[in-house]
Parts: sequence; structure tokens; C-alpha cells
Amino acid sequence: MKIQNPILPGFNPDPSIVRVGDDYFIATSTFEWYPGVQIHHSRDLVHWRLITRPLRRASQLDMRGDPDSCGIWAPCLTHADGKFWLIYTDVKRYGRAAQAGAGGGATMRDTHNYLVTCDTIDGDWSDPVFMNSSGFDPSLFHDDDGRKYFVNMLWDYRPGVNRFAGIVLQEYSVTERKLIGERKNIFKGTSIGFTEAPHLYKRNGYYYLITAEGGTGWGHAVTLCRSRAIDGPYELHPDTYVLTSRDRPEVELQRAGHADIVDTQSGETYMAYLCGRPLRNRGRCTLGRETAIQRMIWGNDGWLRTLDGKGTAESVSESSLRPHEFQATPMRRDFDEFALPIEFQWLRTPHSDQLFSLSARPGHLRLFGRESIGSHFHSSLVARRQQAHCYTASTIVDFEPQHYQQCAGLVCYYNTAKFHYLYVSRDETTGKHLRVHSALPDQVQADVFTAPIAVPSGPIELKVDVDFERMYFSYRVTGGEWTRVPQLFDASILSDEASAPGQPNFTGAFVGVACQDMAGTAMTADFDWFDYQEVSSRA
Repeated sequence: MKIQNPILPGFNPDPSIVRVGDDYFIATSTFEWYPGVQIHHSRDLVHWRLITRPLRRASQLDMRGDPDSCGIWAPCLTHADGKFWLIYTDVKRYGRAAQAGAGGGATMRDTHNYLVTCDTIDGDWSDPVFMNSSGFDPSLFHDDDGRKYFVNMLWDYRPGVNRFAGIVLQEYSVTERKLIGERKNIFKGTSIGFTEAPHLYKRNGYYYLITAEGGTGWGHAVTLCRSRAIDGPYELHPDTYVLTSRDRPEVELQRAGHADIVDTQSGETYMAYLCGRPLRNRGRCTLGRETAIQRMIWGNDGWLRTLDGKGTAESVSESSLRPHEFQATPMRRDFDEFALPIEFQWLRTPHSDQLFSLSARPGHLRLFGRESIGSHFHSSLVARRQQAHCYTASTIVDFEPQHYQQCAGLVCYYNTAKFHYLYVSRDETTGKHLRVHSALPDQVQADVFTAPIAVPSGPIELKVDVDFERMYFSYRVTGGEWTRVPQLFDASILSDEASAPGQPNFTGAFVGVACQDMAGTAMTADFDWFDYQEVSSRA
């Protein structure tokens, strides 16, 4: 059976994979989006469904104030002792970006690492156990003697040093619920730097350590080393990098790295890793960092390699497991249930009842106007991932603003500094109107507004058509014809690559609905339905 990569399209980076019996689970990063950590399920490695997000209580996660692309980084999902273990980082401060693994000035980061557990994958996960704050990309290894070890990359803020200072190891005590013993740096990385994303495995008497290196952009790579002792010394793989798209512009899956491996029931080994698919005429990954998987092979020398032996990221791989498909996500969501459809998320806060309700007006998603769309605290914005380069999304909004500080509509969003927002508002000159607000990260003028277009009272339908880097907005009064907003918008700004220097950009494009009341009176907007449909290119 053919595996078509990426298996998790759209913003699904930093995969951690585990098998429990016949079931496979992948956990991925969610950054500032709430609830935290996405977990997908499969039984054949081909078909995947989103089943849960474990971090959904204030006692587990509160990201109010977390900067863009901070929050939940690089979860590690394992299963041992009859339960699931989930390790994750909550990044509170990013600081300035490093250059070539070192850099000129000092930059400090606040990266807090935690552990939660649960007997079932979709159950009620425990409150977190604090582990440390010495770096990010934490991982938990369960040794066959019952002991547990915690690894993470070590962050060194000092000027003139390699900020990615290596991989540190420390034992974890289940009874004491804390790290114990000496912290030891077991691997300082290779010449390409940015050593991160550690995972430990044990096989045939060796401890294997996988890391990501080269940064999570075009120079990304998977590095493998091994040792007879868990605390080293570790020897490098003969090829150093077991999978990478470095210096391979012809490969469809770029940015390949940050990997984890899993064995099937029959003993075959697969590697899950993040990748990006850039727009061919822009070089920008609007779909963010996605998850791919491919079969690997162990050589007679005890080293892991890709099937072609060249470390190539494969667009197509194979699975010998029995096919197991899942029901497709509906194109239309009518908001008839009192729970938000699972593909939708909101930003930062655990207190969703302050942002939206599915019961205040049954059959509708009601948004309560809160702070501006650039807020890091209370942004009333509910959205789902863009998962294809070409798609159409639409909704209908019932919203009667009283003044210009009240806005609601359809938004294509990357972060607080990158979005296109078709919204309804009111002013003294035009009355009720719609216009587009674009936040542009690569222009001198960061915020650009189209001219207001007068619209009548009553519900109004809003639509966006995305065709690779081209974006078009349209609107219509119910029962009428679609009218296109005359401007063409640049969809490619909704990407990691479109950025001012030194800013964190690790997520991906979303499409959804939003409402603001910057007067503080919580004006409401009601959305009856939301459609999302992937289409072939219109070009």
C-alpha cells in the first residue's frame, strides 16, 4: 500500500511517533494554538485522523502573553508501564534568533519542560510535572531495566558561544517526580550546528541518539549516533546525516528533519519527520512544516539508512499493513453541536468561554469581540489549518457593528503580524461596510487596508479562494451573486519564510473567523456555518 507524503498535511511539525499494539500515534507541536499538542491516530501508516489534544485545562497550559511561535514546542509521546507519557515545552520568551548556531549578542529564552500522563490516549491527562527549563525539545526514554532518562537540547545564552550547546541527559525518578543525579552533556553536535530534537532508543546492546541539526529551514538534517553506554561517548553514523534535503533543491519534501522512529508489528522500521513544500515560484511554505513518514532499513553494520542509502526524503513510501481508512472530515461545519469541531483551535487562553460559545445561539458559533487581532492575550479568533495549496473557504456572519472599533469576519492567519482579514465594521462615512486588513511582514508599510465597501444590514456571506500564492476575497448578501473584492492578495506571506529578520516563524497558515471589540463592550458576531474545500489549481 502506497504512503503519500506528507501524511499530516498543513501545520503539523516536530512529530513524535509511538506504536501501542496495532495502533500508531503521532504527537505534533501546536505553538500558540489551544488546546495544546495534536495527536493523530493510524492503523496502517497511510490513513490518519486527529483524535485529541491533551493540554486543554488551565492547570496544564496557559499561554496568554506567549509571543508568536512560542508556546508548545516539540512534544515527545511514549508508552510504558501501561500508560502514555507526554513531554512538552512551553516557551515563554524566544529572544533574538541565533546565527550559525552561535551569534553576536546574548539572547535569553524561557523554556519550561513538563510531563503529563494518561492511561488512554484520548482520556483526561494529568496535571503537569515540572521537569526543567535548561533548553527545549525534551524527550523521555524508558530503559529496559525500568529506569527513565530525560534528554533535551541545552540553551546557552552567552555571547560568542554555540547557543545550541548540546544534548543533556538526566535520570527521572517516578517516585520523586523530578530529575535526579548529575546533568551530563552527551552529544555536542556536528559542524552544521543547531543540535536539537533528541530521541533515545535501545537496539542490540546500543543506545541510539537521533537529533535534528542545521536549523529547521533549508539546511535541516537528521543526525544519528550510538553508544554502548547511555551517557556516552557517542560515535557518529558513517554518513553523519541519515536523512536530509540539504543541497537537494529538486526534492519535493524540503526542510526534512526533526525525526522519530517506530517499529511495526513485523519489525520494519519507519521514520517520521517534518518537511515543507515550498511554493515553486515563491520558495515559501504556506502549509508550514508538515509530517512525512518513510520506511528505513538497518544495515549489517547496525546503522539505520533510507532505502536508497542516500538519505533522500521520499514523497512516496510503502506500507505492508492492512488498510484502515477513517471517515473524511465534513466539508461543511454547521456548529450544531455544543463542542467545537476538532479541526478548529483558538489562541493562547484556556478560557474559551470568554471568546466563543456554541450554546448562546444554538446552531451558531458566537464570537465575543475581545482585543485586537494582534493581541497576545485575548483574541477572539477560531480557525482551522490550511492543508492544501489551493482551497476555498466560506462562512456567513450575522453582525451589526455600532462603530469602527467593532469588527468581525473571515481571516487567513499566520500570526499577529501576518494575516489577511476580510471583516465587517461600521464608520461615520460609509455606514456598515466590509474591507480587507492585511498585515504584511515584508513591506515597509506593515498594515494595509482596502477601501470600505458599503453593505446592507443583515447576514452576509464571506469567501476566500486561495490558489498557491494568489488569494481572492468575495462576498454576497444571502441569495445574491458573489462579488469579488477587486484586489489580489499575496497568500505567500502566510509562511515561515516571509518575515522580518530574527523573528520566530514556526507555524503555518490557518483560515477561520474572528471578532474584535476594541471598545471593550464584547459585541457578538454569530457564524451559522463554515465551509472548507480543497481544490485543484485554478491557474
